[in-house]
Amino acid sequence: MHPMVKPALRRGWRDLNTVQFGMTPAHAMTLGPMDQATGSFLDLLNGTRGLELLREEGRRMDLPDGHVDGLVRRLARAGLLDDARGGGPAADALRGKKEVLDRLRPDLASLSLTTSAPGDAIGQLAARRAQRVQVRGAGRVGAVLASLLAGAGVGEVDVRDLGQVEPWDVAPGGLPADAVGDRRDEAARRAARRAAPDRPPRPATAQARPAEGDPGFSLVIIAPRDDVAMYAPDPSAAESLMSAGTPHLYAGVVEGTGMVGPLVLPGETSCAGCLHHSRADRDPTWPRLVAQWRSGRQRQVRPCDLTLATTVAGLAAAHALAFLDGRVPSSAGARWEVSLPGLHWHARPIWAHPACPCAAAERGKGERLSEEGQSHETMAVQRPSEQCREAEAERPAGTWRAHV
Repeated sequence: MHPMVKPALRRGWRDLNTVQFGMTPAHAMTLGPMDQATGSFLDLLNGTRGLELLREEGRRMDLPDGHVDGLVRRLARAGLLDDARGGGPAADALRGKKEVLDRLRPDLASLSLTTSAPGDAIGQLAARRAQRVQVRGAGRVGAVLASLLAGAGVGEVDVRDLGQVEPWDVAPGGLPADAVGDRRDEAARRAARRAAPDRPPRPATAQARPAEGDPGFSLVIIAPRDDVAMYAPDPSAAESLMSAGTPHLYAGVVEGTGMVGPLVLPGETSCAGCLHHSRADRDPTWPRLVAQWRSGRQRQVRPCDLTLATTVAGLAAAHALAFLDGRVPSSAGARWEVSLPGLHWHARPIWAHPACPCAAAERGKGERLSEEGQSHETMAVQRPSEQCREAEAERPAGTWRAHV
């Protein structure tokens, strides 16, 4: 192990005996009591030394025997320590690609804030290179979304769509102006390849492009250019994904409203069928309206504000990456919405419906995953300051405490 204090967190002394790591309440920690010699020793935890060499440095600084090991253990328990050589073979392979890792260093630093064990951050970043994601839709949202995922290190980003690139499909970070007239899916794949830091080798078993609903996809993102398909998604369009157990996420823009979610974990969280049944329960005219919207004459160019589309693509990519990194984002069982011109984000829960054949309601827990995950996060990050002060007053001197 080559210990390294996570460089993503700024460090400062609150007083002569207390060091604060981080600025924002979500990740800030205070450590103390700490003497000046130990504080100076923190500068040596930069990933260039192993434990034995660090112990020698500690002896030169007249630190007590066992002090260095105790400090390293406490930093690791507090989630403030990384391992410059950790993460396993995949992480070692990524370190061997300096140009690729340099492109991804901001992402690596961000992952270090949300992981605790040393080496986990680069391990997760390296694991993204083995992920396969498909984006269905190559408009202003889908093409940008595909490029964001590729740029964040996802190994394979496939794009499916029909037709040719139109002038109104062009967007910064997505389809370029010189792609007008080209096939949408091919142009979006090219954009994603340009955004990727490199092209990891494909497995020998993945010679052909995967079929619809292929369980080999880690995630499918449905970003339709048709606003009706986003606002009232047809459950039959996701049948192959449901039967294959493929997680899928909806994202798009509908009449000046950006939408991200739901993230569907088949059999666990609510799906497009649940959404349809729930709306029909609340509004008996819903099926009639949807039938008219789907069969009516469609506008040639649908409202899709450029900045709103980019915002939706960014949030959807963030939710997708959170899922790929092993978390359940708040879009599971919910849809995040933001409308022009107020731009206030809010989440609309989508409950698992007992009449839907997806069986999520029978599990009895799928529809609560998003709500529980959100409440737990809020409790951890937004503790009242009075509770923090009371808890700190009860702790004996020398303990390591979180400061919010």
